[in-house]
Amino acid sequence: MLAQEQYEFRSFLRDKGILFCYSGYLTEDILTGIGEAIQKKLELEQASRQTSRSLFSVFVEQVQNIIRYSAESEILEGADSQTNELRYGVLSVGREGGKYVVACCNLIRTEDTSRLEESLKHIQSLDRAALISLYKKTLKSGRPEGSKGAGVGFIDIARHATQGFTYDFMKIDENFSYFCLEAYV
Repeated sequence: MLAQEQYEFRSFLRDKGILFCYSGYLTEDILTGIGEAIQKKLELEQASRQTSRSLFSVFVEQVQNIIRYSAESEILEGADSQTNELRYGVLSVGREGGKYVVACCNLIRTEDTSRLEESLKHIQSLDRAALISLYKKTLKSGRPEGSKGAGVGFIDIARHATQGFTYDFMKIDENFSYFCLEAYV
């Protein structure tokens, strides 16, 4: 039964065009390892240099969002910094209709969904020149309140997702929602 279930899972992923799938706790080391595997796969597929760079940039930003913001986390005993946290998420990279798809999903606090959706809608509404302008403006204005980075992650994803991106939220309960973002290169 075990082999059959796992084979059916594998077949499901292949039927969906998934080249790589990871579900679990993510760290910078895992990010690096997965990134190397994806780059090698792109070389084997002879993807253009621009496609490879764009896909890799989107992948890194998406995984860093999980590492920094997933609400599903564990802190190592005696930890006093972010480097001692493990955050859980799901990542997949695949091909769909001639384009690459990078999807990342993780739990977020339900109270953050409105703010996040407003930001993502705004970013989706911008053309390339406006995205570049917003990117530069955001970098100059410093780290946003509550951010663990420069605040340009979703802007950078939009800049490199040459075929756009979609997102969705599913409320789990009063405290948590499930957030998914798919970016197309």
